[in-house]
Amino acid sequence: MYNLTSLKIQKPASEVFEAFVDPSKIGNFWFSSSSERWSQGKTITLRYDEYNAEGNINITEIIPNQKIIFQTDDDHVVTITLKQLDETNTIIEVKDDGFKEDDEEIINKLIDNKEGWVYALTCLKAYLEHGVTNLRASLVK
Repeated sequence: MYNLTSLKIQKPASEVFEAFVDPSKIGNFWFSSSSERWSQGKTITLRYDEYNAEGNINITEIIPNQKIIFQTDDDHVVTITLKQLDETNTIIEVKDDGFKEDDEEIINKLIDNKEGWVYALTCLKAYLEHGVTNLRASLVK
């Protein structure tokens, strides 16, 4: 079972792609830091300084400016797809697969996951379209 989240960003796919894979950019909208540039076959450590937390992802596939697929520590497979509509507009779609249908907490986990991806993509949009870099760690649950 999976969650699907998408958003239009008024930037070319190449800029959206670089925001994820470039360690100097990811801290502007999502994690505090990324251990290195994302590429296929690498294990990347993502860190949240504000929560003193980190996790690893394994990059399983990358097609520049089109797709990123990674597996998380909890065996979710996340597929980020970029569809450039024209020179300045891209649809980003995130499919997060790995939820167990027989999990008694499935509804809560799906809602929490959807909220997280909507927030991350909203921060990405604010960063790329307007240069806003201070939203990333503002969500409090």
